[in-house]
Amino acid sequence: MNEIFKDTEYKNWLSDLKTKIRSSQLKAAIAVNSALIEFYWDLGKMIAEKQTAWGAKFVEQLSKDLKSEFPNMEGLSRRNLFNAQKFYQFYNRQIVQQVVALSENDSPNQIVQQAVAQIPWGHNILIITKAHSIAEAYFYIQKTIENGWSRDILGLQIKSDLYNRQGKAITNFKLTLPDNSSDLAHQILKDPYNFDFLTLTENYKERELENALVDNVTKFLLELGTGFAYVGKQVPMMVSGQEYFIDLLFYHLKLRAFIVIELKATSFIPEYAGKLSFYLSAANDLLRHPTDNPTIGLLICKDKNDVIAEYALKDINQPMGVSEYQLTKLFPNDFKSSLPSIEEIENELKNIE
Repeated sequence: MNEIFKDTEYKNWLSDLKTKIRSSQLKAAIAVNSALIEFYWDLGKMIAEKQTAWGAKFVEQLSKDLKSEFPNMEGLSRRNLFNAQKFYQFYNRQIVQQVVALSENDSPNQIVQQAVAQIPWGHNILIITKAHSIAEAYFYIQKTIENGWSRDILGLQIKSDLYNRQGKAITNFKLTLPDNSSDLAHQILKDPYNFDFLTLTENYKERELENALVDNVTKFLLELGTGFAYVGKQVPMMVSGQEYFIDLLFYHLKLRAFIVIELKATSFIPEYAGKLSFYLSAANDLLRHPTDNPTIGLLICKDKNDVIAEYALKDINQPMGVSEYQLTKLFPNDFKSSLPSIEEIENELKNIE
């Protein structure tokens, strides 16, 4: 009998069974969450309908009565009842005013079932509290579903205003990439990029910016977005006996293409686009696999003039984009020297003792 457990067929069968169990657990969790969101929608609707007639204190009394009747049930606090009301009113009010990336036939109840019911209640509350429109809320719902964001990551993305930055870079993708990939390529780029997770001193150089991003590559990848895989920095390419170096090289899993990123600690000038075009040509010949799509370039500059950037990319036949970056946390050049050393701190503590 024990031989069965070593048999390949059994192992494969067991693996399939485990997959089915995990799948059923996930479906059950989604079903439970969906039912909970559906309940909060109905609860919010019922509260909203009585709020005007019975006043604000009605919610406080309702919370006491419900907790008395259902002492082991969570989510019946006064604050959460108000959240349920806000949840219902946010979508019910705005869906009448706006047509978003949903079918025109969708009702608020269908939105609950199709979108908001797929993310946890805490995520939903965070979104409706911070979003300014149903379009923005729906954007963060979809991104949460696609990327499996935790509530903390969702909060960071909302704080960084991802909705207004996604797909905003100046690009020539419509002219240089096939239709099936140009839209995706455009959407993966942002403008501006938020580098506030870096600690740099005033008058920093491009190499310092590059090194700081690599030192914080996990946060940098989060800022770049889903699908980016880090390959290396100062990646060498030999062209006609002369060596050239790519600032930062990534590979995008959905696009199936290398992404060459050039960092500029100065304002954008047209000459930067020409140099990046040269790097893309070399990368396509030296780095690109036959099954890869054309390499894409991204110039991230301190700032740019959009009109000049558009003209600079207009007649370039390599796919590239131009974005700015934000870096608000700069310290004086003598900042480090002004900090006490470990020895000084230890001596000070000894004197206190």
